[in-house]
Amino acid sequence: MSKTIAKQVKITVLLCLFIATTCLAQELRIPVSQFDHCGKLVKQPPANLAQHLMPFSKKMLTHTGVYVLEEDTESLLTRAWLSENAEQTIDVQYFIFSTDNIGLIAIDYLMKAAERGVKVRVLVDDIMVEANGDELLKLAAHPNFEIKIYNPTANIGKNIVDKLISITTNFHGLNQRMHNKTFTVDGKVAITGGRNLADEYFGYDHQYNFRDRDVMLIGGVSTEIQRSFDQFWHHELSVPINKLVSSKQKFSTDYSALHQYACNPDNFVPEVRAAIADLPNVYKQVQQAGDLHWLAGVEYISDVPGKNAGDDFLGGSGLSTQRLIRLLKQAKTSVTIQTPYLITTSVGKNLLKALVARGVEVKILTNSLASNDNLEAFSGYQRDRDDLLDTGIALYEFKPDAQIRKKIMADVMQGKLATMPIFGLHAKTLVIDDNISVIGTFNFDPRSANLNTESITIIPSIEIAKKVKQGMLEEMAPENAWRITKDFNPDHTVSRTKRLRVKLRRIVPKNIL
Repeated sequence: MSKTIAKQVKITVLLCLFIATTCLAQELRIPVSQFDHCGKLVKQPPANLAQHLMPFSKKMLTHTGVYVLEEDTESLLTRAWLSENAEQTIDVQYFIFSTDNIGLIAIDYLMKAAERGVKVRVLVDDIMVEANGDELLKLAAHPNFEIKIYNPTANIGKNIVDKLISITTNFHGLNQRMHNKTFTVDGKVAITGGRNLADEYFGYDHQYNFRDRDVMLIGGVSTEIQRSFDQFWHHELSVPINKLVSSKQKFSTDYSALHQYACNPDNFVPEVRAAIADLPNVYKQVQQAGDLHWLAGVEYISDVPGKNAGDDFLGGSGLSTQRLIRLLKQAKTSVTIQTPYLITTSVGKNLLKALVARGVEVKILTNSLASNDNLEAFSGYQRDRDDLLDTGIALYEFKPDAQIRKKIMADVMQGKLATMPIFGLHAKTLVIDDNISVIGTFNFDPRSANLNTESITIIPSIEIAKKVKQGMLEEMAPENAWRITKDFNPDHTVSRTKRLRVKLRRIVPKNIL
């Protein structure tokens, strides 16, 4: 991680901070342990996670506490607070775990947990890993910090020749990615949904940010998320970093440079740190407002590792696909969908057409060309847009300057940039019949259906469905989205160059997008 930190941090490692803190502690006869890693005196040790969960211990055995994380800031703060209060384990599973500002601070929180004895396991898909091998080996040098790479076919531990061979001879294996996103603490609390760990998923990127959605799950089905993580962790496709990368260097377990990065207020503003400390009070208000729901019947469905690994490259589907199809077929009155990428096959279009024919109102919000960061996916959607409209659904495309961003994005970024970043849709959510919500990683495209491992959480709650749908409909309003018809789409709002780039991508078959 040293190269990444060197690029982003223009300060030296302040070892004198720890020395000064130690001297002050000795002078005042205060144990060094009462100072945090930034040298700030801690008035009293925080309660651990088990203490905070004690009032819910009986409910957690039979029900799941459900809280939908709509705003970027609350989703970020919740992960940080859980990391600070973990006692035994933190298990992290992501498609993207960037070494940008948010990524470095997240790693710092995980490493601090490891240093106080928590067992940390990080599982990341190979295709999008930014860090180099030595940086990962440095983290994994700590005895409580393990890293595995899922399906390492083209990136970590590969030279340019290996990558070319993999791309040209192992197209099937190369395209089997792990798209699951879970953050599980002590096997008791989990966060899952659309967000990866990077600046743009929490409203901190200066050029492009996502509207996304997660859900926090307490007790109940969180044990199923833990079981799924363990299944991935122990699968042969998940390879320890030290088996992928060899190094003659002996890595120390001194992570002071990482810690000092997070201590720098330019990188981690004090207001955010204070908000993390205050999170228990925030969640007391959440409980008092009735926004933490204890539910029976919550389901977590995850595809298995190595999904569709057989000879039939695109003919199979995963558990998440099959469960979603069953849910949609059961719809009676309405289906409301958010998906960043919308590429329908004949099966998908026939399913939507059958719903509309039965009188089910179907509304779908996806990205416009102006808000889209994936031109390949938009090319697939663009080819089918008219046919999709023929099914009778109501179709909307997200605006790059959607006004909802003022409500969703991080407060510390509001008004501090010369120009506001593009705002794109990344939430993957369904609401069915105003009583079932589905929040997960599943995009409505062939890649999610047949290639990537995906996961979804099915929430049977009228109250949650009503609130989530209300937000989804708000994002389809004119200030946030365009209504698409046969006579109108907003492709013309982007440059000719971007339109041409999309057209050129039509050579890519839709069934792998």
